[in-house]
Amino acid sequence: MVNLKTKLGGERALSRHILPTSATMIGICTTFIGLVKVAESKMGPSHVDEYAALAALLFLISAGSSYLSIRYSQHMRLGARYERVADMLFLGGLFSITFIAMLFAYEAI
Repeated sequence: MVNLKTKLGGERALSRHILPTSATMIGICTTFIGLVKVAESKMGPSHVDEYAALAALLFLISAGSSYLSIRYSQHMRLGARYERVADMLFLGGLFSITFIAMLFAYEAI
């Protein structure tokens, strides 16, 4: 298990990985939304794009929390709290986008 108090070069180690990855996942969600919009013209309307937008919002808040964790790395408790929030939201975003993609693939939504 990752120790949240571990520092890497004066910054939080986990947050340094969450920030760029969350930004990438926002791009993936945006691409997913665009592909769904194209597919909707052939298969009819669905709510997949709205759910993917919510997952992108989770990644955005995760990236923001990760940035704040790095920004406040001198304040151990505050930085650790932001890092924990970023970690939980990032995992929530990963699970949600995976679940949405599976439901979309099996045409459940």
